[in-house]
Amino acid sequence: MEPDTGHPRRWQILGVMVFSLLAVVLDNTILNVAIKTIADPVHGLGATQSELEWAMNSYTLVFAGLLFTFGVLGDRYGRKRMLLIGMILFGLSSLASAYAQDPMQLIVARSLMGIGGAAIMPATLAIISNVFPIHERGRAIGVWAGGVGIAVAIGPITGGLLLEHFWWGSVFLINVPIVLLAIVLIASLVPDSKDPHKAALDPVGVLLSILGLVSLVYGIVRITELGTAADATVIVPSAIGLAILAAFVWYESRIDHPAFDVRNFRNAGFSTAIITVGLVFFAAMGVLFFLAFYWQIVRGFSPLESGALVLPFAVAQLLFSPQSARMVERFGAKVVGTVSMLVIAVALAGYVFAEADTPLWILLVLGFVQGAAMANILPTSTTAIMNALPREKAGVGSSMSNVVRQVGGTLGIAVLGAALSASYRGNMEGQVTGLPPEAAHAVTESIAGAAAVTERMGAQGAALMDAANDAFVTGIHWAAAGSALVALIGALVVARWMPGKSVKYAPAHAADVERESAVV
Repeated sequence: MEPDTGHPRRWQILGVMVFSLLAVVLDNTILNVAIKTIADPVHGLGATQSELEWAMNSYTLVFAGLLFTFGVLGDRYGRKRMLLIGMILFGLSSLASAYAQDPMQLIVARSLMGIGGAAIMPATLAIISNVFPIHERGRAIGVWAGGVGIAVAIGPITGGLLLEHFWWGSVFLINVPIVLLAIVLIASLVPDSKDPHKAALDPVGVLLSILGLVSLVYGIVRITELGTAADATVIVPSAIGLAILAAFVWYESRIDHPAFDVRNFRNAGFSTAIITVGLVFFAAMGVLFFLAFYWQIVRGFSPLESGALVLPFAVAQLLFSPQSARMVERFGAKVVGTVSMLVIAVALAGYVFAEADTPLWILLVLGFVQGAAMANILPTSTTAIMNALPREKAGVGSSMSNVVRQVGGTLGIAVLGAALSASYRGNMEGQVTGLPPEAAHAVTESIAGAAAVTERMGAQGAALMDAANDAFVTGIHWAAAGSALVALIGALVVARWMPGKSVKYAPAHAADVERESAVV
């Protein structure tokens, strides 16, 4: 058997995949800086807080719920086809979002964007795994992860620039030229690939995965909306979602043509990598999300300046992600993963000591260190996930990685946000005596509400805003401590169960058959 040398244009294809992913990641980060403008009744849509939350959560619900399904469909019907369908839908729904006339139209358009994103994300990673030989896959995934890091950073900067010069819809319209160019590149450069074994469909398993994920994620995002997990609208859907996902695992283990072979969890590398991805995003995303409020409200930076302050994190991703494969080759996944998780824990713990006047360089260094550590753990874990499965199941493996990433990040924002909100409210309840009930509620509910109320109060408002800033920073301390603890648990998991240098990869028994049809 001739050695697998990969697709002759694999590095160009990798560039196309990173570029294709740019629109999805860019959009999620851009939206964070546009929320305030969209809420403006004059310059935006006049959306309420609830409508703004649904504009963000409608995307998250659909995206998370359909990631696994599109991975399965890509493996069966062709990953290039799913990628093109996703890009077209994402472009059209971005156009609809840009010209939405009211909040409900924006919510619907964002839901459609979630469908497109769910088709794009797993296809990019699956195509990369298909065109690269196994000895180059780690390096390729490192470049892919570095591209994601860059998109995370340039999103807020791009959003800030657009909002300074154009109307709010421009943050969605920017996706359209990216999508159009990506479609041309995909059509001309990317080979199609799919599972050559036409196994029977598993509609029951796919339906269970959709219902379980949507229900679970809905319960999680309700924590973000309510600021507490002790509510029936959180507990009931979350419990139902977990029960359905348990039924999914039970069903998949008992049929001869499962959408996902749950026996893969017996592979220590696969299971540990899946858990690690979830824990990393739980720990990191909560703090990164709330730092945006810290920069803009507590420190008073503009959206553009706040976006620029994320650059050290992104630069570290760009520099270190492509090198992660070499680190693993030299020291092994266990050592690299454990050290990276410990460094992430230390960096996150550093935010426990952040104050409203902490020198910027200290916070920028923390961001760089965290980015460098994540640049080593995420490609390492993702490569372990993809290498644990046969190439013909690359779409399912990519979907599983992205589902855990999305659920972990959403859960981190929700749980750590609830801890931050509880701390903030507790510190602000004694500061609003004498205010009208509606104003008092806004001030104690969130720092954004406090900023809106105190802006109209003069000198008294300045003193109250100082108290709100202190309360918010104290809340960040609690969230940072929680995130650091989760990262430390991740380090223990990796140290205990992640395989070392000697890794057994999944058999690629269909690789040669697929290669004959893919490399043409």
